[in-house]
Amino acid sequence: MTENVWQRWPSREALSGAGVHRARYALTLVSRVLAVGILLVATFKDSDLHGWGIAAAVLSVLACGFGAWGFTRTTLDHRLLPSLGLLALLFAVASVAHGVGFRAPALVLWCVCGVIAMERLPLMAALPAACAALGAYAAVNHDGPLSTVATTGGIALAGYVLRLDAEARGSTQRLLTQERAARAAEAESAALAERARIAREIHDVLAHSLSAQLVHLEAARLLIEGGGEKDQVLDRVVAARRMAREGLAETRQALSALRGELSPLEEFLSELVAESDGADVTVAGERRLLPAEVSQAVRRVAQEALTNVRKHAPGAKVRIRMEYGLHEVTLRVRDSGAPSGEFTHTGAGYGLLGMRERAELLGGSLEAGPYEEGFVVMLKVPV
Repeated sequence: MTENVWQRWPSREALSGAGVHRARYALTLVSRVLAVGILLVATFKDSDLHGWGIAAAVLSVLACGFGAWGFTRTTLDHRLLPSLGLLALLFAVASVAHGVGFRAPALVLWCVCGVIAMERLPLMAALPAACAALGAYAAVNHDGPLSTVATTGGIALAGYVLRLDAEARGSTQRLLTQERAARAAEAESAALAERARIAREIHDVLAHSLSAQLVHLEAARLLIEGGGEKDQVLDRVVAARRMAREGLAETRQALSALRGELSPLEEFLSELVAESDGADVTVAGERRLLPAEVSQAVRRVAQEALTNVRKHAPGAKVRIRMEYGLHEVTLRVRDSGAPSGEFTHTGAGYGLLGMRERAELLGGSLEAGPYEEGFVVMLKVPV
């Protein structure tokens, strides 16, 4: 439900003066002090006060200062009745001052009451209060009717302009606060996303490497307990050691990728197939620099696919094709199947499942399954 404009207070940011430049604040403060000082000096110089009269005048000045300060605080807290009470106090001081002969201070104080009422109160209270204050000013002012109307109208307009200026400044402050909060939330979200990316990279590497080591070490333990031959046990230990080395190398590569220190993708694939007998790589399309996450996804899928070939189809021929498309990059890893004719389906393994999730996070897809006599892994990632 929209708040009634007549009942709406100026915002706290507007009433607090938040966002006011220091130079403007200092200039306003000095101007007010000078104006009040000149007015008081002129008033006391032209008056004939002695004894209790001086004390009463000082008390009146103090009452005005207290009323103005209190009015600022109560309007800042959006408390209507106390604000109207303090405004009435200022109005009463002006009336008493006029009654005892201080005409100029009374006129100034009535004008101030009209301005601050228009500037700081809800319009339903500001208009009657301003009309009362400026009406009192017009009633005792000796200027002509036209001049009096122009003066009171100008004072009321000045108060309303100050209100609009404060509201505009308050809106700017609120927008600035919201923008800062949005930037802080964006930075926090980016940090969380980066942490998730780091965790995913390290998790993929360690989960693959450690699980493979565990398999070999467990096999070595069973061979030792069953009195297996030394060569068999040694083969398992050597395999576990090789997996540990590969896992360490992959971890370093992942950390380098996170730091933006990736080697060219084509070079990485060439080095990868050089480590595998019977593997070759083909790169098609216009080569270009890929985002770090896309490049890392291609590397991890290629590694996982070759590892599966070594595990489930040792000795098979492997063909890797990397293709740069207009809007996506495609990696295809296909093997010819195990020479013995035996083949174990690997598409449901944890490694390829993790790669599929990685591809989906990047808006791509990963398909893996039997193809002719072998197995094929197809990765597509948009760029």
